[in-house]
Amino acid sequence: MKKLGYILLLLFPVVAFAQQPCYKSSPLEYAWKNVGNAGFSAGMVFETSLAFSPSGQPYVAFMDDGDSTKVRVMKFDGNSWVNVGNAGLPYGLVYGTSLAFSPSGEPYVAFLDALNYQKATVMKYDGTNWVYVGNAGFSAAEAWFTSLAFSPSGQPCVAYEDYGNSQKATVMEFNGSSWVNVGNAGFSAGEADSISLAFSPSGQPYVVYTDSVKSWKATVMKYDGTHWVNVGNAGFSAGAANFTSLAFGPSDQPYVAFKDYGNSKKATVMEFNDTNWVYVGNAGFSEGEADFTSLAFSPSGQPYVAYTDGGNGGKASVMKYDGTNWGYFGNAGFSEGAAVYFSLAFSPFGNPYVSYADVANYQKATVMKYDSVYFGINETNESGFSLYPNPAKDKCKVHCAKCNIKNIQIFNLTGEKVYGADISSGTGDSVEVSFDLPAGVYFVKVTDENGMSVQKLVVE
Repeated sequence: MKKLGYILLLLFPVVAFAQQPCYKSSPLEYAWKNVGNAGFSAGMVFETSLAFSPSGQPYVAFMDDGDSTKVRVMKFDGNSWVNVGNAGLPYGLVYGTSLAFSPSGEPYVAFLDALNYQKATVMKYDGTNWVYVGNAGFSAAEAWFTSLAFSPSGQPCVAYEDYGNSQKATVMEFNGSSWVNVGNAGFSAGEADSISLAFSPSGQPYVVYTDSVKSWKATVMKYDGTHWVNVGNAGFSAGAANFTSLAFGPSDQPYVAFKDYGNSKKATVMEFNDTNWVYVGNAGFSEGEADFTSLAFSPSGQPYVAYTDGGNGGKASVMKYDGTNWGYFGNAGFSEGAAVYFSLAFSPFGNPYVSYADVANYQKATVMKYDSVYFGINETNESGFSLYPNPAKDKCKVHCAKCNIKNIQIFNLTGEKVYGADISSGTGDSVEVSFDLPAGVYFVKVTDENGMSVQKLVVE
């Protein structure tokens, strides 16, 4: 009953915000862009999980109400979203879909398996079919809030709320032949909800969860090779926490984002400084209530949080921490309508992407990315490049002495892409670009193996 009430409560804002209009008034409004069509799934989706293949393709997994509540994995092929393997895997349930790529590049998905008594199941795509990893339904009983991650040695691991062990936290690992417990099953002090799993750079598994014996505050534990131990104090948040999300920063410290009931239900991020959990910037930094918080670090090491923004009509917002303050990345409330069930991830090229259930499109799946002329201007790579001639008339050369150019794009001042080309491998460090553009100021974005750089181009 508790889980059913929780799900129905979370679905209420979908109706409340469904009629919010969307207005755009500035070129910066267009920095967040749809990847393919908005609302590309067959039906309503729940619990989106976003990840990137080694080649940089975005994949998203979700439970698809348009396919008899089966689990579906789709990828963007450059033009549209297509199914990965069979359209629908076995039947899943809400709060049980988690996608990750193995070190060898295979997509794996963990989910709450309705065909196996709501136990945990993991499947992988072998290039042709989705196949079970070990036994289907390997958990002792129901497994809610499944969170999938790979250990540095390449083993898939799943954390979940374990109904076979008093709803406490359990982590299991696939050892190549079967699923085995990592430490004791049901290792948390009490019931553990909203679980998120991540591995430290040194290879230790960490979990964050909302802790029933600490008034549903946030607790983080790690496995030290023998036991699961608390990281700092248990129940370290100011009040109850929800939608906990765990990630490691560039200094190898664990960070946690959550909806903070101790700070007006706004978004809060905390970091463990080897002794205590401390706030990253201000506690409760979002404008209004924050639901479905998802935390990720940019390649340059800045923490970003995506969430349903109660201060902006329940639409999607992303904020980043600049070392001093939290600020919106792009526009606040950039989605067309209300957005729920977030997943935030960075592409190998450094672009932030978000997946969510899109209320403006019947709660179907939508993925958006931040990719405009403005992205990367202040985060150029070390190699840089030169343009000559500049000013130019109908062509110019792009020269990058310390890199192999992979892609060139040109944008006008409104952020519209007016030229784009992938560069063949082995072309070298100098590429001639021909164009037919009106006179004016443009921005050229060059991507190489190190990242991206942006420079101004004047066309006469």
